[in-house]
Amino acid sequence: MDSAGQELVSLKEKVNALSLPEKLKEGIMIRLDQLVKLTNSPTFLPEYDRIGRYIEWIASIPWSKKTKDILDLERAREILDKNHHGLDEIKERILEYISTMKLKQEKGEGEDIMRAPILCFVGLVGTGKTTIADSISQALGRRLARIPFGGMGDALDLRGQSRMHPEAEPGKIIKALISSQSKNTVILLDEIDRVTDAGRASIMGVLVELLDPEQNHAFIDHYVDYPVDLSEVLFIATANNTTNISTAVLDRLEPISMPSYTDAEKIIIGRKYMLPKVLKESGVDERALTIEENAWALIVRPIGYDAGIRTLERTIEGIVRKIAKLIVEGKGQAYKITSENIKEYLPQ
Repeated sequence: MDSAGQELVSLKEKVNALSLPEKLKEGIMIRLDQLVKLTNSPTFLPEYDRIGRYIEWIASIPWSKKTKDILDLERAREILDKNHHGLDEIKERILEYISTMKLKQEKGEGEDIMRAPILCFVGLVGTGKTTIADSISQALGRRLARIPFGGMGDALDLRGQSRMHPEAEPGKIIKALISSQSKNTVILLDEIDRVTDAGRASIMGVLVELLDPEQNHAFIDHYVDYPVDLSEVLFIATANNTTNISTAVLDRLEPISMPSYTDAEKIIIGRKYMLPKVLKESGVDERALTIEENAWALIVRPIGYDAGIRTLERTIEGIVRKIAKLIVEGKGQAYKITSENIKEYLPQ
């Protein structure tokens, strides 16, 4: 047997050992049998590489792998309270959602769990839309995959390209499953209102298919070219506003408005949540930095009003970096920030 034939036999053995849907496996085997006839053709190597790459992608899809849901309300509440200050109405809505999942699971209606409307968090930049989705995945014990829609201009980004195209790959939906290695992952559809005008209609069409339980059990990616069951995926969407989201997509979403934060709330978030996190990430001992109460107002609003907390996080990160540099330079081991000296530490 020549080397090309041996390689094909090896590829067949690999496919046989994979846990794939039977019809998909049969289709790949037929294609490999057809490839045997091309072993002496100049088109053999390109075709062999193409099908080899296809098999690698197919093998990495979690066709049956899944995580076990944790539907514990007290645990979920602890995670939400630990990660987010305030947002009581939103937390209650999430707990209600988890309660519905728990009741359906207890009644043996697990396949219908995701028929509830998909949550869509709507709010200004920095109001915590993405982090609340992360908390939901933690609370459920599920993995999280994020798909950014900002600037997306083609539905093929979601659905993939046909294998007839050179360098074709699966779309972002299948890649999200692959990265999480779980068929019941949480997929965050981030900023779905920020797609380009040119691609909006086609992208919204794919979103309808993704979010519709009558369709998403057999999602077709152009590259995979075989139905993939997305019915157990928990989709969560975010948007800055709903103006640019099609009516058909909105019908399948439950928009939840994210509130803007007051200065008083930002001070609590900065002191209780952000500063400890940034100190830990920067390797700075928590005893090395003390911020007086009257200095926080200047940290929260160094340049004017901002509805979100992203600017606050960047400001705290800048302060901690300066402290880290001073410590490394041997200029001191502990620093106290007051309203009088705050300007020395604020990032410019």
